[in-house]
Amino acid sequence: MAFSFFKKNQPSEKNNNDNNSIPEVLPKHVAFIMDGNGRWAKKRGMPRKYGHREGAKAFHDITRYCRSIGIKNASFYVFSTENWKRPKEEIDAIMNLLWEYLNDCDEYLEQEVRMIFIGDKSRLPEKIRNRMIELEEDSKKYDKMNLILAINYGGRDEIVYAARQLAEQTAKGELNPESITEDMIGQHLYTREIPDVDLMIRPSGELRLSNFLIWQCAYAEYYFTDILWPDFSRNELDKALIDFAGRGRRFGGV
Repeated sequence: MAFSFFKKNQPSEKNNNDNNSIPEVLPKHVAFIMDGNGRWAKKRGMPRKYGHREGAKAFHDITRYCRSIGIKNASFYVFSTENWKRPKEEIDAIMNLLWEYLNDCDEYLEQEVRMIFIGDKSRLPEKIRNRMIELEEDSKKYDKMNLILAINYGGRDEIVYAARQLAEQTAKGELNPESITEDMIGQHLYTREIPDVDLMIRPSGELRLSNFLIWQCAYAEYYFTDILWPDFSRNELDKALIDFAGRGRRFGGV
């Protein structure tokens, strides 16, 4: 998984999509599992950290494209709770890349994009944690697009987080366990202000969620592709959106 942020004066290099192929009905929330950076680099005889940097370029272009075509909510799996198991050198490279781009986010504000970071911030380096909080505060008034970045995030961990909050209220006598509903649990998740995922996209040939937004994806449509994340382009996103538009979503009905 890898990431980047908007870079000022950096042109889009993936393609020159003119939006003619975009369906009229777009998902309200698209989630991306940015997978395959390490394999992309290995195929080229390069270190894994090189793959993360190239994956960052793909992230940069896809986020801008989502904003331009009117996708209101876009979530990206940046760094999972399980990613701490990776070699220290790779983790350090990812954190350095994250810090680098957190300090170059002016275009987010110019484009009226709201930045939301989900996950447990407590384990992250203090300077990164503080910068994330600052960006959330500076962009909270914007509503053109919600950009949700999952950093030190795990779906099960998020559900545990919600359960603990409800358990504390119950222990204080503020909440009757029998009154707990799905909506109530949803209101205690990191994504309580964000609609559930409509379309989950995973490149790299893997066919699993990898603990990403597992509650929010209960009724999501899934789109898998063998393309590694650094090669994921606007055209590939178009294909996913067209595929999504052709599916019948009944949510358990007829």
